[in-house]
Amino acid sequence: MPLTMTREVFITCAVTGSGSTQDRSPHVPRSPEQIASSAIAAAKAGAAIVHCHVRDPETGTPSRDLKLYREVTDRIRDADVDVVLNLTAGMGGDLVFGGTDAPLPLVAGTDMVGAEERTAHIAECRPEICTLDCGTMNFAEADYVMTNTPGMLQAMGRIMTDLGVKPEIEAFDTGHLWYAKQLVADGVIETPALVQLCMGVPWGAPDDLNTFMAMVNNVPPDWTFSAFSLGRHQMPYVAASVLAGGHVRVGLEDNLWLGKGQLATNAELVTRARTIIEGLGATLLGPAEVRTRLGLTKRAPI
Repeated sequence: MPLTMTREVFITCAVTGSGSTQDRSPHVPRSPEQIASSAIAAAKAGAAIVHCHVRDPETGTPSRDLKLYREVTDRIRDADVDVVLNLTAGMGGDLVFGGTDAPLPLVAGTDMVGAEERTAHIAECRPEICTLDCGTMNFAEADYVMTNTPGMLQAMGRIMTDLGVKPEIEAFDTGHLWYAKQLVADGVIETPALVQLCMGVPWGAPDDLNTFMAMVNNVPPDWTFSAFSLGRHQMPYVAASVLAGGHVRVGLEDNLWLGKGQLATNAELVTRARTIIEGLGATLLGPAEVRTRLGLTKRAPI
């Protein structure tokens, strides 16, 4: 197939995530102040979009606390740098079974709530973008299932659309893209859609290039896609995504390392990605240009 390299690229920085990385690097932010400061530093380094989760400031565990989200978004919006705000809506669909001999009752770590509660912080903070994990999958741990049923995705997608927030479809396998097209066909989300191709996440799509191109080839040509992979493959996927016609995601949610034995900050990961992108002959898009291209509306919280 012909090379379809992207000549104008935007970088998303996934600032902290919801995994257990807080105990593996001192640079993973926990408190709203730390998360916002890391996001602002990433924006100054060249990220047009920051993708944010929140964590309990004391334990570092993932949280859905509206006050924490509001503090993060207020701090980012009050900063001296512009950036597109992208909040996760992936939490609240966690099933943890009790093991193979006694899967029920469900055990600690289960967090299952309704569509309205899963998007309450989106209604509260009104980001330009929020994520929509477009399918159910076995996710890394032995007895944990990331649960996003078609009915739940329909309900959450309609809430996001009604709020005027653009869903970023997070696709962990080709079937997730198949259902994303159905959401568009059903009028739940608007086209052209925005997609994040999530590669190498156990047990979704592996991050080999054949699988990656299968994912790319399942994205409608008028949609916008970005891609990432985990760990040591994060930076190779910066180049791979640009060469395949997409945009870029880096950040401590997906990778802690700048090099062997060298823990990274979010700003350092963005700077490294920027070097790769510009080395390929592409230029970076700023937040205002991204809003124009994606049809985003910057709103203040109500």
